[in-house]
Amino acid sequence: MHYCKNRHNLAQLLAVLLAFWLGISIVYAEGITVRKTEVRFSDGSYQFSADFDISLNFVVDQALTRGVPLYFISEFTLIRPRWYWLDEVIAKNEQTAKLSYNKLTRQYRITRGSLFQNFSSLGDALRIISHQSAAPIDASLFQKNNDYITGLLPQKGDYIAATRMRLDVTQLPKPLQVNALATQDWNFDSNWYRWIVRPIASALDRDSD
Repeated sequence: MHYCKNRHNLAQLLAVLLAFWLGISIVYAEGITVRKTEVRFSDGSYQFSADFDISLNFVVDQALTRGVPLYFISEFTLIRPRWYWLDEVIAKNEQTAKLSYNKLTRQYRITRGSLFQNFSSLGDALRIISHQSAAPIDASLFQKNNDYITGLLPQKGDYIAATRMRLDVTQLPKPLQVNALATQDWNFDSNWYRWIVRPIASALDRDSD
């Protein structure tokens, strides 16, 4: 009898711990995080891309379904470290994707400039937004000399690439902007993720010939 009671108590404890753990997981899952970054070389240019994980919380999801558009800004930066001076920014790229919901058609829409695409589910729309690519960077920029000292240094060192995605709260309706400043509900920012990029030696050698 005591054995069955102990098993019951243990099952209840495990259930509580599981619920607690799932609750923590859900809290940490909300927001934007960097999942993967990639650099590809093709036709004399480097293509930078990143995959993000985007999970909306209840407040943001409800605002979206009630007609409030969300603006996601993705940024890419390529930097060359310099020990003798400030780091040199080789290239910068910023893109905005607008996510909106149409109550009549029950469809989600992603708009980039004059281009748009409709989706039947939020998950499908977020999967498209979560993959971002920067404009191609010409390989010659990795060799560009801006001063005499730079010309004396090796040109095939490591570079630093950085990416970030955030929800632009400045484009929210005014009442929501106030709410965004007062709470953490609208704080969607992956923060900067940095990684080392090593130019392809064969490409640089070919360009320098």
